[in-house]
Amino acid sequence: MPNQPATPKRGVRIPDDLWFAAKRVAADRGETLTSVIIRALERYVRAHPLDED
Repeated sequence: MPNQPATPKRGVRIPDDLWFAAKRVAADRGETLTSVIIRALERYVRAHPLDED
């Protein structure tokens, strides 16, 4: 296997009941929770663009 960059470590606090419910829904839809979170963050950033510095 070729060298791959290490996965960045992120820490977020999400209530267990929400986390496990979201995991179940994602699995039922054939998705990963990572992909769901990435899409949500992308939508959030597009809806709230930063001012150019």
